[in-house]
Amino acid sequence: MPPLSPLLGARRAPTEPSGETAEDASGAFDAALDDAELGAARAALAQGRRQAARSLLVHTGDDWDRRGHRLTVLAQDARAAAWATDWLTAEPGSADAATLLALALVHRALRGEEEPGPAREACDTAAALAPDDPTPWLGRLLLARALAPEREVLAAFAEVRRRHPEHHHAHHLLIARLAERPAGGRAEAHEVYDLAEQAAAEAPADSPLAVLPVVAYAERYRVLAAGLAPADPAACGHWSGPRARRILRACFDWWLEWEHDEHPRRHVDLNHLAFALSRAGRPAEAAALFRRIGAHATPAPWSYAHSDPLAAFRAARAHALGH
Repeated sequence: MPPLSPLLGARRAPTEPSGETAEDASGAFDAALDDAELGAARAALAQGRRQAARSLLVHTGDDWDRRGHRLTVLAQDARAAAWATDWLTAEPGSADAATLLALALVHRALRGEEEPGPAREACDTAAALAPDDPTPWLGRLLLARALAPEREVLAAFAEVRRRHPEHHHAHHLLIARLAERPAGGRAEAHEVYDLAEQAAAEAPADSPLAVLPVVAYAERYRVLAAGLAPADPAACGHWSGPRARRILRACFDWWLEWEHDEHPRRHVDLNHLAFALSRAGRPAEAAALFRRIGAHATPAPWSYAHSDPLAAFRAARAHALGH
């Protein structure tokens, strides 16, 4: 595994977190994306039938990106903590049960329903039961991203990366937090771009981390959109600089050659690419992505440009597809 970039050692004052996703009160966004097995297990869990979720986790194995995705989605259910506690009572020492409980408590803390301390302790307990699993550390990273100083974000990310160097969700969380560091010098010289390009270059050729530089541009846009970036994409120089153009072309070309249908979070990447190309005024390229996205819109990054992310997604899609 390559060493962490020196950029990760730089310290900045913490900033207020914005979160990775928007509030979804309409039900239009589905965190499960196109994982049908996950959707079925979540629905069964909501009805009080637990075996499907238990079997899903058992059979996910050490596909770490998929395991993290599935546990994170299941843990969002309001009943997840109670179910995981019952599971642990029935099967003391179950790493699956302990990790689900940890992620459920993380989400409760992120929703402001309880203090983060119990969630941190539950993540530590789960990590001790499954030392090779990055998912408990993903829980710590989710907490740190929203509630802790940057040093805790970097520490949790290092633990995830030590277990799975290409962890998709962890890289997105890190980039989102580092994008909030104060800018210095030229607009396209922000260090988050350097880090994203380094991670993409160090990953295997077919890794979805190739899209991370576009994610970095979207996260910087989120920071700027708080009051600096104009709403008109044609007037926003953020997307038209030479580095932005190079990154958009490289990431779109990578997608054309390497896009795989099996990665559990690929629609997150597709939405970021479609968003960036739409904001850059390149609807023809965005159209191909919207066709692949289909119904699987994600709140982020569409929430970065509009208070109604679903409306922003639909407007960009209609413009790209010509209707």
